[in-house]
Amino acid sequence: MPFLSDFFARLGRVARGQANQGVDVIEDATFEATVRQTVADMKSELNNVVRASAAAMSNYNRLDAEYQKYVKQSQEWKDRAGLALDAGNEQLAKAALGRKGECDKQVASMQQAVAAAQQASEKLKGQVGELKRKIDEGERTATTLVARKNAAAAQRKVAEAMAGVGSADNAFAALNRFEESVSKEEATAKAFDDLASTGKDDDLEKQFAALGGHSVDAELEALKRERQAKGAPGQAPYIPKELPAASPAISSGQQVGEKAKA
Repeated sequence: MPFLSDFFARLGRVARGQANQGVDVIEDATFEATVRQTVADMKSELNNVVRASAAAMSNYNRLDAEYQKYVKQSQEWKDRAGLALDAGNEQLAKAALGRKGECDKQVASMQQAVAAAQQASEKLKGQVGELKRKIDEGERTATTLVARKNAAAAQRKVAEAMAGVGSADNAFAALNRFEESVSKEEATAKAFDDLASTGKDDDLEKQFAALGGHSVDAELEALKRERQAKGAPGQAPYIPKELPAASPAISSGQQVGEKAKA
């Protein structure tokens, strides 16, 4: 069914994604060991190439030796045919040339195989040399990569610490969480305090505050009267501005009294 096919395909992608992510985590945790193992794998591959190249070169050497043998025999039978002609024995010369022809056929049939074997051997030798250079470069690169990885990891930890993020046990992040918790408690307490004060009679509070203010004013007036009654030596009695001015009758009586004292 199309539905089941699509479902299992999606499930397979999820499984592969999770597996790849897990491998990435493991590879990141063992970065240096993984890099070193990669170089070791390159060396193993080099060994395989060297063995293959050695087998190809051995095959070329055998073919070339066989080829050179027939080339040499062909030349020998040619020389013998010449000796037979010098001796006046054409029949023997023909027989020698017949053997030379057989050798020439072997040389012709092997020539292509020897050329192919030589080409493969030279190619493999070139690949071995190139692979060796890559391995040397890989070893240097691995050392550089490990150093760069360590430096980047250290820089990342410092940056995370400065930003207050990162791992759950980061001290800076924990302090930020504590501060946030305290701020939350303070906000909650203020909210409850506002709720507790809701519904109070503000006018009544103001009236009591006004009574307290009148009490202070009364004490001030009493103090003024006390100082007025005592009076300071050599100074006129203190008359509050709030009191009304003296009547003419009182002023005349005060003048008569002052004359009698004089």
